[in-house]
Amino acid sequence: MEADLSRMSSSFPNRTTGFQGRIAEVDLRLLRVFAAVAEHGGFAAAEMALGKSKSAVSIDISSLEKRLNTTLCHRGRSGFALTPAGESVLDATRKLFDDIDSFQKRLNEASGTLSGRFRLYLPDTIQIHGETVLVRAIESFTLHYPDIYLDVRSATPREVEFAVLNGSATMGITLYPHQRPEMQTTPLFQETSSLYCGQRHPFFSMTDEEITRADLTAARMIEVSDATTSPRWDELRSEMNFSAAADNIDSRTLLILSGVYIGFLPDLFAEPLLQEGHLRRIVFGGLSLTNSFYLLARPSQESEPMTVAFRSVLNEVSR
Repeated sequence: MEADLSRMSSSFPNRTTGFQGRIAEVDLRLLRVFAAVAEHGGFAAAEMALGKSKSAVSIDISSLEKRLNTTLCHRGRSGFALTPAGESVLDATRKLFDDIDSFQKRLNEASGTLSGRFRLYLPDTIQIHGETVLVRAIESFTLHYPDIYLDVRSATPREVEFAVLNGSATMGITLYPHQRPEMQTTPLFQETSSLYCGQRHPFFSMTDEEITRADLTAARMIEVSDATTSPRWDELRSEMNFSAAADNIDSRTLLILSGVYIGFLPDLFAEPLLQEGHLRRIVFGGLSLTNSFYLLARPSQESEPMTVAFRSVLNEVSR
């Protein structure tokens, strides 16, 4: 889709030439990067959402500033801030993408097909390996709606919520979402996690009966979210020797495989490593955690057809 941006130029002070010509695909990409940086409040904060390094984000913003012939933001030791021109470009960019979404919706209605970009944000703690509900849902969604461009991003649970709220994400999946009136929150599925150690850890060769409460509470333990509970865990939490933190499954597994730490992993994820002899499950009276995942959406006229379709597919494969 091409659109004339010449009306933007009147908003920029001290300009010489302004935006020339029509928007190309590269311009849309740069504008999306700029919108993400502005909405996250800086380059570093936008890294995760964009899946790009800070230097790559900086290059994109510089390219856009050169294309528009204006300075969009101040960055440096004093912090990040949009210039007056940057505020104008951000406002115009949001309106442009709203127009594109509306155009796409009208095309969908005219053709009777569902198409466009579906941005799904997932927490970086979710189990994605094996035959999970999410894997089946993506397969079914793609087969039902082949014209949809699926864009999957990984982020922290907080960033997932933020992306849904500000419209960067069409939908998101997260743990323990905050209840907000503008957000639709749908219970999705549960995931059971157990306590594990690696084959280098002293617990690996011990029987369940040999591991005492004193042994368990003295072991170096990976941090567990305060929102995660179970009766057995609540009884032990205050005694545990928390000695490390890991913000996703892969980094947690790395620490456990080192043989120095014990920690919780989703059972589906850990099963292959368990079968191969790299991990050992620490039962300790049925100690486990259950994580509940929720589907998030902020309804809008443009996104509703895709959110309804994806929710329907999830309900279908979850039966």
